[in-house]
Amino acid sequence: METTRQLIEQLRQHQFHISTAESCTGGMIASMLVGVSGASEVFEEGYVTYSNEVKIKNLGVSAETIRKYTVVSGPVAEEMAKGAADRSGAALALSTTGYAGPDDGEDGTPAGTVYIGVYCCGAVKSVHCHFKGDRNEVRRQAAQKALRLALEALEERNG
Repeated sequence: METTRQLIEQLRQHQFHISTAESCTGGMIASMLVGVSGASEVFEEGYVTYSNEVKIKNLGVSAETIRKYTVVSGPVAEEMAKGAADRSGAALALSTTGYAGPDDGEDGTPAGTVYIGVYCCGAVKSVHCHFKGDRNEVRRQAAQKALRLALEALEERNG
């Protein structure tokens, strides 16, 4: 919760907004954000895009990117984050795509594999993570990691 408070304070200081595009976390990042007082000043919208079709339609993820890299990949996480930022006008956007479990992905990717996309002021990157635990624990850890990465991205940008 402290990371989320710090993130919201940093966003408020810089008059930035944040948006989210979540698949495997299913809105958990958005929930963590709105759980902190003052979130309404910096968080205006979030997307839960569980299917490939909705990622393509609502976020502008390329079907070719999904075919080439699979939906659980860094390039898809990056396109999701950029799509959320483009559609919302937010300076910062987070995305998650992964296999929360208990089953592995159809391609053999292990449960607990998550890619987090971070868009900050025109730059986008993805981070490959692997979390242990049951489905909800993986989702919780991924959401917390995404918020930490967002705070780090802002701190790097602002020196």
